[in-house]
Order: sequence, then structure tokens, then C-alpha cells
Amino acid sequence: MALKVVGIGGTTRDNSSSERALRMALAAAEKYGAETELFGADALDLPMYMPDAAVRTDKARHLVEALATCDAVIIASPGYHGGPSGLVKNALDYVEDLREDARPYFHGRAVGCIVCAAGWQATTTTLVALRSIVHALRGWPTPLGVCINTTAPTDDDDEQLAMLGEQVVTMAQTFAAAAAMTRSG
Repeated sequence: MALKVVGIGGTTRDNSSSERALRMALAAAEKYGAETELFGADALDLPMYMPDAAVRTDKARHLVEALATCDAVIIASPGYHGGPSGLVKNALDYVEDLREDARPYFHGRAVGCIVCAAGWQATTTTLVALRSIVHALRGWPTPLGVCINTTAPTDDDDEQLAMLGEQVVTMAQTFAAAAAMTRSG
């Protein structure tokens, strides 16, 4: 059975650098045998997260259901003032709906992080913030986090995104094997 990787990210700008990077990382995950699902800007146009709201939109329910059943996640955000965009952060806030799930939050899931910004300071501070959010959600950030300086893109960016896709799948396979061993033994 193929692993499922969910991608979250992008901006409302057509052909945004963060959504392009996310698509490249998901394509790499597919090359390593994963099934992928992308939640780009249109899918992330969600109401502000309210924990006590009794009703969720169809888009919000679809996102939460995909995250509940996935094996790994890749998040791509622009760097906005040292943190992820409001669009991406709001989508991540919906992970709170998994607090009572059999695998709460991102428990037991590999999470790859990608940040795009016009400058290195914005990329690195945002990557640190994104990785901290992943830890708070009980996720396992991949060893490689990709920072793309959109003022100076390189071919190295493509190689790093491919490596990130590989790491997400490899870590998810490792977690799946460990869970199977725990159940059998």
C-alpha cells in the first residue's frame, strides 16, 4: 500500500514560488512511491480557525480528513515577517481538530518544511518558526528544511526539494515499519 503525503502551502499569487516548490517536493515523493494530495491556496482559503466552532466548511473537513489519514506532510510557506503566512498558519491551526484522533495532531508523521522569501534572513527565521510549529504538533521534521531565496534561485533548490521529498517518504516508511513491528510483537 502506497504511503500518502499531504502538501500544504502556497500563496494567493498565481504561480507562487512556495506552491511551485511544494509541487516539486510532492513530485519527488511520488517518484519514491508515495501518493500525494496538494492543498494549495484555493483549498486553504478557510475561515479563521475557531476551536469551538460546531460546524466546519467542506474545505476544512477535507483538509482535516486528509491529514488524519496521511503518513507524511510537506508544508511550504512564504516568509512573512519571520513566520509562516497567515494562510498556512490558519491551515495548521485546523490540525487541532485531530487532538482526539487515534494519531493526534502530526503524531508519528514525517513533516518536510519549505520556505520561500526574498532574502536569507526571512527564509531562515521562518523555517525555524515552521519547524517549531511542527514540533508543537508532535510531528517529526525531516533533517533537511529547504530555504529558497527568491532573489537568487539556483539549480541547487531543485536538488534540495527532491531530497526533501525522498526524506519525507523514507521517514514515513520507517515510522510505518516501526508501528507494524510494535503491533506484531
